[in-house]
Amino acid sequence: MPTTLHLLWRTFFLSPTTTRTLTKPITTLRPPTFHLHPQFQPFTTSPISTKMALPKTTPQVSISTTGPPSLLTYTPSSPLPTPPKGHALVRNAFIGINYIDTYFRSGLYPIASFPFVPGREASGVVVAFGPDTSPPSATKDGKGVVEVGSRVAYLHTATYAGHTVVPVEALVPVPDGVGDEVAAASLLQGLTALTLIREAHRVERGDWVLVTAAAGGVGGWLCQLLRAVGARTIAVASSEEKRGLARENGAEVAIGYGEEDREKFVEEVLGITGGEGVAAVFDSVGKATFDSVLKVVRRKGSLISFGNASGAVEGFALGRLGAKNVRLMRPTLFNFIATREELLGYAEELWGFVERGEVKVHIHEIYPLEDVVRATVDIESRKTTGKLLLKP
Repeated sequence: MPTTLHLLWRTFFLSPTTTRTLTKPITTLRPPTFHLHPQFQPFTTSPISTKMALPKTTPQVSISTTGPPSLLTYTPSSPLPTPPKGHALVRNAFIGINYIDTYFRSGLYPIASFPFVPGREASGVVVAFGPDTSPPSATKDGKGVVEVGSRVAYLHTATYAGHTVVPVEALVPVPDGVGDEVAAASLLQGLTALTLIREAHRVERGDWVLVTAAAGGVGGWLCQLLRAVGARTIAVASSEEKRGLARENGAEVAIGYGEEDREKFVEEVLGITGGEGVAAVFDSVGKATFDSVLKVVRRKGSLISFGNASGAVEGFALGRLGAKNVRLMRPTLFNFIATREELLGYAEELWGFVERGEVKVHIHEIYPLEDVVRATVDIESRKTTGKLLLKP
């Protein structure tokens, strides 16, 4: 029987562009520490559990139909939602903007009903629990609980708002060493990258690994995490500016795609790796790069295809994998974090990388929530580098 969290991920995050028990970590983590926000008192149960006076309204962004960014409507005083059983109300501090948000707004992905509040990622403070709701565990080992006043990050729908109702199983505690801005900018892209190198292909120290779209959101996380675990990264990016960013993020080598000569690209990668090829390719481009990156995977290596920015791969003959016994995988994030233990285990590891300074989270700009149209136009321009955030 699927868990509630598993069903939530299937409903909201399984898509062509999105990216199990944890294996032994490469790095040793110190336990994270958590503290309540100072204005809150310890949690006790009540019909709707809270220790503060809640506002009657909250700001919100919504659409009534799909189309261009101009349809995004900011409402400063929408009715405050009430959490049902099994849910919490989170006062959002910062909201992560992700490209998948534009797919729903534009109509590329279906929307069940209108009005629709976009958004899939945020950080904030728990301000209330629904009736008869037990606080969820705060660690993967079941130690402590998330309380009213706890700082959290989460992946769920309807985050373009001052407050969001969130299933308690989706709440991820944020340790003291991680700021609210960083928490909102980290969870979706960071967990995607971390699960890719831990489970999609278990990267080992000294492995050569190739990352396409290396200056993008997940690509930047991959370059930094791969450096942290001792891998050697070949970053692929479309401009010298982006290749420079990939090198700053830890790539040992940065090259172009070889748009005019794909065979030259293959020769370059094989030359870098001494003719052997790479242990793994993490590819989010899809159709335009699939054939050439398959050629540079070493014998018994992996091709991890987790995105299709250039279009979906079509007409692929599985027999081609037999030439080098290449493993091909199309992972989605929710299948790696379908249980609360898995979600918190990966989140705790992710926060550890951030707290130790092994990953730097670059935030391009923080926009007021009422400037959501400008923020959306900026992310769709693909000219930004780093994470875009909204602040209610």
